[in-house]
Amino acid sequence: MALTVEICAGSLADCLAAERAGADRVELNSAIWLGGLTPSMGTFRLAKEALSIPIVCMLRPRGAGFYYSEEERDTMFADARGLLTAGADGLAFGFLRSDGCVDEQATRQMAGLAHAAGAEAVFHRAFDVTPDAFAAAEALIGCGVDRVLTSGQRATAHEGAPLIRELQQRLGERIQILAGSGIDVRNVTALVGETGVAQVHASCRGYMSDPTTRSEHVSYAYLDGPNDTCHDGVDEGLARKLVNLVGTCCRQGVGASEA
Repeated sequence: MALTVEICAGSLADCLAAERAGADRVELNSAIWLGGLTPSMGTFRLAKEALSIPIVCMLRPRGAGFYYSEEERDTMFADARGLLTAGADGLAFGFLRSDGCVDEQATRQMAGLAHAAGAEAVFHRAFDVTPDAFAAAEALIGCGVDRVLTSGQRATAHEGAPLIRELQQRLGERIQILAGSGIDVRNVTALVGETGVAQVHASCRGYMSDPTTRSEHVSYAYLDGPNDTCHDGVDEGLARKLVNLVGTCCRQGVGASEA
């Protein structure tokens, strides 16, 4: 039984740390503090040269929701073409209508673009704000999406575990279910056992100080509390512990086979 660990990366350093820790795949973003935006082409090219594991690239032009203007969609498709040409192994995206339902036309078009380049099509946690999870999942299957990243329509995968389990049981043979949000070394074993998923997505964030983050009168801090002069990134030690715990689940037969 194969269990896959995907690490959410926001930089070249994050990608390298994830691979050294034994991750199976990375999802490459920029601006993770906004939930993840499209990575720069430079970051992707360097990561692709350095890594031997697959790289899924986020396609998200801004923060907030997923009901995009024509200009934003054009940007996403232009970025997608460039990333696929440069060798992206997958695209993570989410298109919704103003009512929160899946925008099937844009989703089908992006999935087709990915597949034409031999890459995977992944619908990200835009799924978690849709009004009907099973209707949304059926729409994604109809659009040819390979995988959906979900926290079970709750703030964390732990809270959303009942829905994740139901999605896995009912639809896991038709679309891959990737559980994500709030997964770490404290809860990954229980989550895999409760949901039966074959794939987990985690950030494994650590904090690195930057003494130029603030001066007496100016601050560029985006973190609070003791980390307010830090930037975040993948903690290789935490990622390795998570990978090892998932490996233990695999050896003990916990979880599901991939769809």
